[in-house]
Amino acid sequence: MITVWGRTTSSNVQIVMWAIAELGLECERLDVGGAFGGNRTPEYLAMNPNGLVPVFRDGDGPFLWESAAIVRYLGAAYGNERFWPPSPAARADVDKWAEWIKTTFGPVLLTGVFWPLIRVSPAQHDHAEIAAATETLKPLARMLDTRLAGGRYLGGDDVCFADIVVGTLLYRYFTLDFERADTPHLRAYYDRLAARPAYAKHVMVSYESLRAR
Repeated sequence: MITVWGRTTSSNVQIVMWAIAELGLECERLDVGGAFGGNRTPEYLAMNPNGLVPVFRDGDGPFLWESAAIVRYLGAAYGNERFWPPSPAARADVDKWAEWIKTTFGPVLLTGVFWPLIRVSPAQHDHAEIAAATETLKPLARMLDTRLAGGRYLGGDDVCFADIVVGTLLYRYFTLDFERADTPHLRAYYDRLAARPAYAKHVMVSYESLRAR
């Protein structure tokens, strides 16, 4: 049995839960972090010294953390050729986008737009800061739009492990109230993801409970 420790409103937990669902695996998820707490206890820190979510364990295997690493484990352990390309070159060609979303696009979206809009009370919004982040995000979104012009998903006609990492943040990207670049291919990609039952269940989770009042 796979066990995941982490709250449903965490985008990093969503990455892992979506991957598990796409692979058709059984899982027990335990509410930890945020309003649930429990992530600073000695027992939890023994599993993940960062005190962050998620933590993942497959049976009696090691405790894993870092959501993208967990998705790669799931792909290698349980994925078929579609989900986990057997060719190292083909795998790296999509994996670079999974790294890029984590290191380049994601930080601008989350720290520059999501956090200031959702985690900061409206009276304290720094509109100039948000506008600057919005402008920084536009060419990054266009980069991804260009990549997606060539196919339905990053790896071809169906989702692969890299789509899981890349696609999760798009729910917040397309539902936050800010000015986005015109990216028709990216929008169509998001719409395809939103039509997938596993994405709708595990990623399209309301973040209203995180909103500052």
